[in-house]
Amino acid sequence: MCSMSDEAGIIASLLRAVDVSPTDVPLRLLLVNHLLDAGRNDEAISQLSVLLGQEPNNVPALLAMRRALATSPALPSDDDDHGHDHGHGHGHGHDWDRAAQDLADAVPPGYAADRVLPEQDLVSDAVPGTVRLADVGGMEQVKRRLDAAFLAPMRNPELSRAFRKSLRGGLLLYGPPGCGKTFIARAIAGELGARFHAVTLADVLDMFIGNSERHLRDVFVAARRNAPCVLFFDEIDALGRKRSQLANSAARGVVNQFLTELDGVDTADEGVFVLAATNAPWDVDVALRRPGRLDRTLLVLPPDRPAREAILRHHLKGRPVSGLRLDELAKRTDGYSGADLAHVCDSAAELALMYSAASGTVHPITMTEIESVLAQVRPSISAWLEAARNVVLYANGSGAYDELADYLKARRLL
Repeated sequence: MCSMSDEAGIIASLLRAVDVSPTDVPLRLLLVNHLLDAGRNDEAISQLSVLLGQEPNNVPALLAMRRALATSPALPSDDDDHGHDHGHGHGHGHDWDRAAQDLADAVPPGYAADRVLPEQDLVSDAVPGTVRLADVGGMEQVKRRLDAAFLAPMRNPELSRAFRKSLRGGLLLYGPPGCGKTFIARAIAGELGARFHAVTLADVLDMFIGNSERHLRDVFVAARRNAPCVLFFDEIDALGRKRSQLANSAARGVVNQFLTELDGVDTADEGVFVLAATNAPWDVDVALRRPGRLDRTLLVLPPDRPAREAILRHHLKGRPVSGLRLDELAKRTDGYSGADLAHVCDSAAELALMYSAASGTVHPITMTEIESVLAQVRPSISAWLEAARNVVLYANGSGAYDELADYLKARRLL
């Protein structure tokens, strides 16, 4: 059995450890038990308030709180209540309703219904897109498909009404990372003359149960109020992951709310165009891709040769250059993503800057710097291509990824 001095030393050490690791629940619970053994109930209650704020349903912590409150001198005993039973059947010796009232300020309940949230209008500050498809270098096949499958019905509302074609739009862009899906989404908004709002995880996800669904609803309500509007959900697999892969019921609720909003239940979604992008469409819940939702897909592949030349020219514009052969560089960078090409230009600029600092004169970016960088920088999409290959081989029974299969065959990866 520890002496009082030993117990005080242990508590002091545990307090220091908790300060270093404030999210370590077992460690804080160990500290609470020592505080209770030492009769330091007020300190134990304070520590439990923090712990229950992190894990409101932690059973050992709730039992420890019951123990701390039952023996706390700050709470009146039944004798002080002159025989009145305020416990309402919870047993003798402690007023549980009074304890819950005293604890309410320290440990607020973690339910959305108890929080008053300001109404969101995230879309009202968005401005109509100014980027157009003409600003997208190359990718002529992507532009043609995009215009035929998505933009043409939106630009001709009279024809759409004549053919009873709804102006509601849902388009899923997918492909390897860094290939311009977000830029294309902005160009679509510009073509439609609509406000563009990129919805981030921070706009939706919340630690309190029910609030994520409420935030998602508010985003759609604001979009309807500010139509025409393009809502762009990047990394849609993070919000709309397959429910079969989700063990958390709260995450399932977000997917269900997403489905409800896309269906536009009891609302008019005319003029709200939903675009989404992902690197892994095979991880997106299949219900999100059913007709009437994100039912149209567009594969955005690494930039073709004209697009690579345009990207290189864009990222070298305004920098001192000399003797660059962009057509040759575009040919040599087959398979590079747009992000890879930007990295090549930035790295070449760093080399030229180093030479300039050493010589005291401006050293322009030449083919020497570009070639030096290309010798070290490889395309970053190799891992994605391998994952896509496995999907095409083993999970393409419906033919959803036939276009991707054609691309992999053309590159002799399949």
